[in-house]
Amino acid sequence: MAAHPSAIGWVPRPRLFINRVGLWLFILSESFLFGAALSSRYYLQGAERPPEVNQLLGLAITTVLLASSLSAYRAEMSAAHGHLSGLLRNLAATIALGLLFLIGVGVEWHEAFIYFPPADPYGTVFFTTTGLHAFHVLTGVIALSIVLYLGRDGRFTHGNYWGVEGAVKYWHFVDVAWVFIYPTLYLVR
Repeated sequence: MAAHPSAIGWVPRPRLFINRVGLWLFILSESFLFGAALSSRYYLQGAERPPEVNQLLGLAITTVLLASSLSAYRAEMSAAHGHLSGLLRNLAATIALGLLFLIGVGVEWHEAFIYFPPADPYGTVFFTTTGLHAFHVLTGVIALSIVLYLGRDGRFTHGNYWGVEGAVKYWHFVDVAWVFIYPTLYLVR
């Protein structure tokens, strides 16, 4: 007969704790990826920035992304309190703002190809870093869309909303990454 896990000093952790630790470890590993991309900007280009960088568009897409973080937070709080309509409304707003951000990045890329192509050192860093971030925004939009789809059926309730919490924490990470990317690419001179 096998011994009970607690008899040998091993106490199983609740699944929610393990999910949260796993998410934070994933976010930590992604932080190193973004850190490498951002540090390459200074290695390849120093503190120089082309004057053609569209400051206004950069500020606009930053504002959109920061607003999406607010609606994501509101979605998580709605799920925590069992408010299904608030959850769905705020998830939809976050997804829409995320898509608007991606459209803004597409417009920025169109302009950037003209002034600093990918063969240029600044262009290399610009397209790599914004492309990496845009991919993370896209995966965040997909994750939030899945949560929205599952949430329509009332799957997330007060005390049982890990899917919402995990997707929203990832979304906040994507927003925080942009808070470092924006000044590095658009403001440092």
